Amino acid sequence: MSLLKNVGTIGSLTMVSRVAGMAREMIFSRVLGANEVTDAWFQALIIPNVFRRLFAEGAFSAAFVPMFSKRLHSGKGGAENMEAARTFSQDVISVFVPVLIALTAIFEIAMPGVIWLLADKPVDPTSFDYSVDFARIMFPYIFLVSIVTLLTGMLNSVSRFGPGASFPIILNLVLIGTLLYVETTGLGVEAMGYIVAWAVPAAGVLQLGWLVYWAHVEGFRPRWITRPRLTPEVKRLGIIALPAAIGGGAYQINTLLQVYFLNQLDGSTVSWMNYADRLNQLPLGIIGIALSTAILPSLSKFIGAKDDAGAARIQSNAIELGMLLTIPAAVALAICSEAFITIIFQGGRFTMEDAAMSGRILAILVLGLPAYVLVKVLVPSFYARSDTKTPVYAAFAALAVFIGFNVAFLQRFGVEGVAAASAIGAWLNAAILYTVLRLRGYYRADWALIGRVARQLIAAAAMGVALYYAQDYLADYYAAGLFARLVAVGALVGCAGIVYFAVAFAIGAVSRDRLKAYTKKRVPEAS
Repeated sequence: MSLLKNVGTIGSLTMVSRVAGMAREMIFSRVLGANEVTDAWFQALIIPNVFRRLFAEGAFSAAFVPMFSKRLHSGKGGAENMEAARTFSQDVISVFVPVLIALTAIFEIAMPGVIWLLADKPVDPTSFDYSVDFARIMFPYIFLVSIVTLLTGMLNSVSRFGPGASFPIILNLVLIGTLLYVETTGLGVEAMGYIVAWAVPAAGVLQLGWLVYWAHVEGFRPRWITRPRLTPEVKRLGIIALPAAIGGGAYQINTLLQVYFLNQLDGSTVSWMNYADRLNQLPLGIIGIALSTAILPSLSKFIGAKDDAGAARIQSNAIELGMLLTIPAAVALAICSEAFITIIFQGGRFTMEDAAMSGRILAILVLGLPAYVLVKVLVPSFYARSDTKTPVYAAFAALAVFIGFNVAFLQRFGVEGVAAASAIGAWLNAAILYTVLRLRGYYRADWALIGRVARQLIAAAAMGVALYYAQDYLADYYAAGLFARLVAVGALVGCAGIVYFAVAFAIGAVSRDRLKAYTKKRVPEAS
């Protein structure tokens, strides 16, 4: 496997989505700022997104795609297989659509109770109304994007990956266009919030239209309103999806509980956390998700062939490459947190005080970034061995620590404590996964790897010192015009890259031989 090539390909595709999302947030911060309206807006968007990730993109996709692909690619082939796949998907749709409609209706009616549970404290009636209204407007998006996910699974099964990979861009483009429009209207923040909220389901309609078109191109023309057919295969789909939903629950419960704890604090905490997490998620998505996706097939191949040495080699190289890129990203974001937040988000209604608060949150949040990437890199070792339970146990242990820390220290440490609890939970999650792998004899980091990671830390520390002093010289550029901000971020990133890799090469944290090794189809054992 060419690890560097695969990670680069997947990471670059992820980068397009992340950059589009970053552009959306940059405009959002300037147009709407950080206030009770944006707190309500972000909270309202989180609710359908949690259900989307938990059921549509998580449990349902994990169960539906293998069953659909089996019908499409097994048996006699040709038209008979296509017909079997169509019949199965139609049966699923006949049950899936009514369930989604019912779920949407229940939440539309119960939304005041849902918002009250997330707040669990006396709230301003106006702020409460914003939250309920925005959530009711945006929640139907789960219905639309769930159908999109089903169609994406069907298209991926026939190797048509483009439509499914590109549909998230539609949401970002629609929101960017809407934000730019409302800024010209002269409306107040409240009215603009409502218009931007309606843009979410509107984007969902466009996303659905995009996927329906490509489904028709590939010969899939499902009927959306039919009598429900609860066949044995549809029941089996539900039985498979339920454990997957429970397994993914820890991460989504964490997201909702984070909103709950943030709502107990004064200030625009939900908005501040959202902007900070945007920068935290950028390297996680590009590095962690890309590595996780890239190594699973190779790990499965080596483990299936009982080549433990090959599997360990892949695991070590993934950890080394992940830390090589993540550790400097975490240090740079921690040292220059307020500078980066100011450069990217400050302006318009997003004040310098908002930037300072988001910067303080980011500085703590990124302390868990290497752990998040390690989790992404270690989990495939369990999946490749058909063990989906252990990562779930580790995730729930991290969730328990997150809850306990906030219950004990929320009022003492405030929003920074919520960020710290997330970082601590991530490190516990990574530690549990590694410990289990080592105890079971599946994987043990050798001293060569530990030595290189230690040298990466030294190089990152040198980079951090350079950034600490360099950022003061550029302070006048952070809140200036666009060109000045680009100069500032370019100078900071350039300084970080030059110092880090210069020191890393000098002390052996990375070498040309190691970089060449990542590009070979079969990476030689580390020395």
